[in-house]
Amino acid sequence: MPWCITEEDVKCREDLRHLSICSVDPPGCTDIDDALHCRQLDNGNLEVGVHIADVTHFIRPGNALDTEAASRGTTVYLVDKRIDMVPELLSSNLCSLRGNEERFAFSCIWQMNDNAEIIATRFTKSIIKSRAALTYELAQLRIDDPTMNDEVTLGLRQLNKLAKILKKGRIDKGALTLASTEVRFSMDSETHDPIDVETKQLRETNSMVEEFMLLANISVAKKIQEEFPQCALLRRHPAPPLSNYEPLIKAGDSKNVNISTDTNKDLAISLEKAEIPGQPYFNTLLRMLATRCMMQAVYFCSGTLPEDEFYHYGLATPIYTHFTSPIRRYSDVIVHRLLSTAIGADQSYANLLDKHKAQSLCNNLNYRHKMAQYAGRASVGLHTQLFFKDKAVDEEGFVLFVRKNALQILIPKFGLEGSLFLKDNKGKNCFVHSEDESSQTAGDIKFRVFDRVIVRISIDKTNIQHQKLQLKLVHPVVKGFSVPPQGKSSDVRKDEPPLKKSKQ
Repeated sequence: MPWCITEEDVKCREDLRHLSICSVDPPGCTDIDDALHCRQLDNGNLEVGVHIADVTHFIRPGNALDTEAASRGTTVYLVDKRIDMVPELLSSNLCSLRGNEERFAFSCIWQMNDNAEIIATRFTKSIIKSRAALTYELAQLRIDDPTMNDEVTLGLRQLNKLAKILKKGRIDKGALTLASTEVRFSMDSETHDPIDVETKQLRETNSMVEEFMLLANISVAKKIQEEFPQCALLRRHPAPPLSNYEPLIKAGDSKNVNISTDTNKDLAISLEKAEIPGQPYFNTLLRMLATRCMMQAVYFCSGTLPEDEFYHYGLATPIYTHFTSPIRRYSDVIVHRLLSTAIGADQSYANLLDKHKAQSLCNNLNYRHKMAQYAGRASVGLHTQLFFKDKAVDEEGFVLFVRKNALQILIPKFGLEGSLFLKDNKGKNCFVHSEDESSQTAGDIKFRVFDRVIVRISIDKTNIQHQKLQLKLVHPVVKGFSVPPQGKSSDVRKDEPPLKKSKQ
């Protein structure tokens, strides 16, 4: 029998199938956790809803699915596949908020005014029917197209307006807008080798969805902490020690840009003001360096720390949790159960209210989250190497760090970072390193942080069992060290080492 919504389900849930709800996700996304709606109320205010897949309806405490999901902690996203936290039947079908299909949701609904000020908040278990499963690009096209005025598009436009106000409010409080490089690979359908790589493009709709997910997470965090002060599962981001900022401050000084790090708001203001005429990428590079100064955000149980340590430094909010992605994060499953108990929609159970077991679970979630990040980065690294295996490409890069024997180079086009080692073909270092001004000098050429360079990216195959990405300097020209420029790409199979003769 296929799964269907029964009359009993309708009796114990709020029926929101009449609302013009839609989801906005990356292309190819099948595990759709969240959907949104916005409509005008008769009193002149706006009703805004964030609707999250109700995974806890299907995964009950202590069953085999729950035990395995708790152990895995998170879905792992690799370049060419996804290792699900929950079975695919749930992640891509029964829980996923697919377009034009009726699904169970856990809804966070606010009444707001036009200035995005919250007048009232409520939480409810619901039944929804998403009118459209959109990509960020399609949602942006709808918002920008003046000829489209259907209910979904009008809702998106209003959500986008509110999101901009919410974002400004967060930034005014000291929230940080940091930067990192994310890439997307185009794969060959037969060989599954990467045939193209590009950095992901961010649109207004990315920010729109992010703002309402953040708002839902903050609203839920307040509610579960109020109801369960000893056992709420929350997420905190400690402020970095001032020593962490030394590379950032030094990098700013090298370009006569002052970076203040006394508070997160001071840092946010400094980053906003940091501009150099004629160097449009400078601010992004500075934000990338700031990202690397940060501490890791972690899950914790509220009963194990004093309230003044709940603060989330990056988001500038006194309390935070994860509620909006229960298909791919087990932390959100626990938060759903706490919220469900708080509003009387479900019953509690012993382990949920045991702060020591909750903290033990948080420790595993933190570990699994870190391992998933490492796996994702390693997957990108592997596919980047596969992409360059038979080619050499000259591309623009920027110096991120100056080291004693190398320059750390970021190549924005490929979201790639690598070391440009400063030894020539004879193994001699023709550069002079200055630690005081963080520079490397060869003749009249001096390299500092943020300097623009052109490098050749290829694969070093001298050790066939340990092939690695290598960078060579093309521009500026350093006599005896840099290589001559070439076309956009070159087949380098001729440079491969000869195959060893097989034994007879």
